[in-house]
Amino acid sequence: MVDWSIAQKIARVAAGGDGPAASGIDVVAFCAEMEPHVLEYTGLELDSARPPAELLTRAGWSETNLQSLAHMLDPVAARLEDRLSFAGPLAGALRLGASATLAAEVGLVTGYLSHRVLGQYDVSLLAGDVPPRLLFVGPNLDKAVADMDVDAAAFGRWVCAHELTHVHQFGGVPWLREHMSGLLREYLSTLEVRIERGAAGGMPSIPDPARIVEAFREGGLAALVQSEEQQALMDRIQAAMAVIEGYSEHVMDVIAERAIPGHEKLRAAMDQRRRNRSTPARVIERLLGFDVKLRQYELGKRFADAVVAEAGIEGLNMVWRAPAALPTLPELDHASDWLERVGSDGRAAA
Repeated sequence: MVDWSIAQKIARVAAGGDGPAASGIDVVAFCAEMEPHVLEYTGLELDSARPPAELLTRAGWSETNLQSLAHMLDPVAARLEDRLSFAGPLAGALRLGASATLAAEVGLVTGYLSHRVLGQYDVSLLAGDVPPRLLFVGPNLDKAVADMDVDAAAFGRWVCAHELTHVHQFGGVPWLREHMSGLLREYLSTLEVRIERGAAGGMPSIPDPARIVEAFREGGLAALVQSEEQQALMDRIQAAMAVIEGYSEHVMDVIAERAIPGHEKLRAAMDQRRRNRSTPARVIERLLGFDVKLRQYELGKRFADAVVAEAGIEGLNMVWRAPAALPTLPELDHASDWLERVGSDGRAAA
């Protein structure tokens, strides 16, 4: 249903031309250097070798993510195509129009995000046979170093520590990938695909395609809520993503203090970068749900910092005991309530 060749062309144009990284950030070397620190602090041991670090262009990142998004969007688009089969003589034209529209929106969203992403642990939640990849976008790292006026080596090590923490989360917590996959599948199964009648005779309508693209990875789920069931699922996904991101934010800061020379400016500069976005960028990011991801960073990090202050990293690691140990959205604002629920012995409440 989605014409992925059109999506790729549009994403490539939106990503723009860029060359190789010029800042000297060696993600391969920095990941090798930071990984022992991540393991030592978190205690999350991988069940298999981590994927090699890859430095991509924006266009390369876009292409990679479109392949992952196909696994997410194709089932939803298939339900739309089934509905279009009942549209009579207009079915062919509607199918072509819907295909081009979806492809254009997906391509534009992916191309835009290719300018924002610094690093990504790409774990394909709906394609279990696709191996994870550890990705970094070279031109964006360069731009961030220049915009933030920070030391390139320190910044590179810091970002690598963040993404390596995601590697150890998904590779060291046996249930996490399947749990998040299950939440995503369950959510996608609730999306309603319908044909709305109008003056033109009928047009396909699904929840905003641009937001579906970013709904799970970036957390922009609010626009997709259509029922109490979806609201409950959204709350669970938002809380889980906040923990995953906040845990990584906490770990990267601890490791910076322990092992990254020149780290002092990094957190303040990153927080300022996230706050001081232009008005057009803020509007676009709000439409895509990217602002929700920024709130996940903040909320999740506050939770992680608060738990560690009260119970150490051992206390924070209780989130990985079982799905039931993940905090709820209210508990993210009340770390002590979460600690009381899961218990000091690390067992999640039934």
